[in-house]
Amino acid sequence: MKSFRNYIISEDIGKALKGLGYDIPTEVQARVIPAALEKNDLMVKAQTGSGKTAAYAIPICELIEWLENKPQALILTPTRELAVQVKEDFTNIGRFKRLKAAAIYGRHSFSMEKAELKQKTHVVVGTPGRVMDHIKKGTLPLTKINYLVIDEADRMLDMGFIKQVEAIMKELPMERMTMLFSATMPQEVKNMSLDYMRDPINIDVSEANITTSDIDHFLYYVKEEDKFELLNDVMIVEKPDSCMIFCSTKDRVDIVCERLKNFGYPCNKMHGGMEQADRLSSIKGFKRGEYRYLIATDLAARGIDIETISMVINYDIPLDKENYVHRPGRTGRAGQKGKAVSFLDPAQTRYLHDIQELIGFSIQELPKPAKEEVSVQKPSFDEKMNAVPPIKKRKSDQLNKEIMKLRFNGGKKKKLRAANFVGVISNLEGVKAEDIGIITIQDTLTYIEILNGKGPLVLEAMKNTMICGKRLKVTEALDKMEQMK
Repeated sequence: MKSFRNYIISEDIGKALKGLGYDIPTEVQARVIPAALEKNDLMVKAQTGSGKTAAYAIPICELIEWLENKPQALILTPTRELAVQVKEDFTNIGRFKRLKAAAIYGRHSFSMEKAELKQKTHVVVGTPGRVMDHIKKGTLPLTKINYLVIDEADRMLDMGFIKQVEAIMKELPMERMTMLFSATMPQEVKNMSLDYMRDPINIDVSEANITTSDIDHFLYYVKEEDKFELLNDVMIVEKPDSCMIFCSTKDRVDIVCERLKNFGYPCNKMHGGMEQADRLSSIKGFKRGEYRYLIATDLAARGIDIETISMVINYDIPLDKENYVHRPGRTGRAGQKGKAVSFLDPAQTRYLHDIQELIGFSIQELPKPAKEEVSVQKPSFDEKMNAVPPIKKRKSDQLNKEIMKLRFNGGKKKKLRAANFVGVISNLEGVKAEDIGIITIQDTLTYIEILNGKGPLVLEAMKNTMICGKRLKVTEALDKMEQMK
C-alpha cells in the first residue's frame, strides 16, 4: 500500500492518522495491517523503530466495538515506559472513535487502576506482573478480550516474564486474535506460536536492512580510564542536536551523567533504579528537547519512540549482542540519517566479533579526534550548548491542538453517567455529538474531551447549564490525571 488511505478503515481512524502525520506505511505496517484487519494470528519479526506499534494499533482500533464496555484488547509490554507510550498511541489513533485505553504497571497505584478499569475501557496495556495481579483480584474482566498483542516478546524472555505471559494467555478466551512481535525469534518465543496461536502468518521485516539503512556505524578503541575524555572530545567535534549515551550499569549512568552536568552539558538520565515518575519525566523532557543528552541503561534501548535523535553513543559496548541492534535503533528513524558510535576497550574485542556477525558487516574504526580539531570546534560547541534548544513538537500535538479537556466537579457519587453529559452538551448551540470525545467519570470528578475546537464554547456554556438538575463547577483540566498515569 502506498498510503494509509488505501486501507479499508473508518473515517474516524483515517482522520486521526492524518492528524498524526501518518501518510506512507512502513514495511511492517504495510504487511501487518491488511492481515490483522482480516483477524489472522501473526508472528512478526520486527525491530523497535520499524513502526510496529501503529501496525497493530491501527487494525485493533478499527476492529473494536465502541459500545462494548469491557476491555476488548490486551497489549502486554515488558516495561512500564513502553506501556505508557503504547497507551498514548492507542488513545491518539482511536481519538475520534472515542476509544478509551488504560495503562497498568508496577509501582503505579493499584486502586487508581482498579477504578479506571471499572469504567468503559476498550484497550488495556500492561506489564505481565501487574496484569496478572488484576486477573487474580478479578479487577480486569477478560470475557470480551478478542485481541491480544505480545510486544517485544524476546525482551519478555530476557526479563523472565515468559511464564507470566503464558499464564495470562491461558486465562483469555480461546476465540481471539493473537499478534506476537519480537526483534529476534529464540526457540522459547517460537514455542508460544505452537501452543497458543492458530496457524499464525509469519512476517519477517529484515533486521539487517533496518540496522544499515539510515544509520552510519563507527568505532573507537579506547581504554576504560580514557573513555570520558574521549566522550567529551567526540561531543565537541560532532555537536549532535540530540544524543543518547548508553552505559552498562545504573552506577555508570549516574557517574557519567553527573560528570557531564559538571561540564555544563544539558542532560538527564534514565535507569531502573529511579522512581517511576522520575523515569517518565526524564523521557518526556528528552522527547520535548528540554535537554540534548540522555544517559541510560538498556532499559531505554527499546520501545521509546523519539524521532529526532541524531546520534547514539555506546559508552559501554553491549555484552549482549542483540542489544547492539536496539541501541542504534533509537536513531535513524522516520527516514532521517543517524550515527552510532561505540567505545571499545581492546580487552572486549570478542564482543565486537559477535556483534559484527549478527549485523552482517564490519563497523568502521575511527581515529580519535585530534586535540587541535577539538580546540578549533570548542567555541562553536559552547555556543550551541548555551543556546536554548527548540522545543520539539510531538506527532500528537497537531492532532490534539483542537481538543480541550474539561473537568466537572461531580461524578459517580452524584449518580452522574456519561449519557447525562452527552445529552446536555450535544444540545448546546453549535455543538454536535461527534464533538464530544472520551468521557472519564470518577467518584467526585468527570473529565470530558471536547473535539474540533469547540472546547472554549462548551466551557463557557456549561458554566450556566445544569446537568440532571445539578450545577457543576467546570474548568479546563490541567491534565494532572494523565501525568499520574
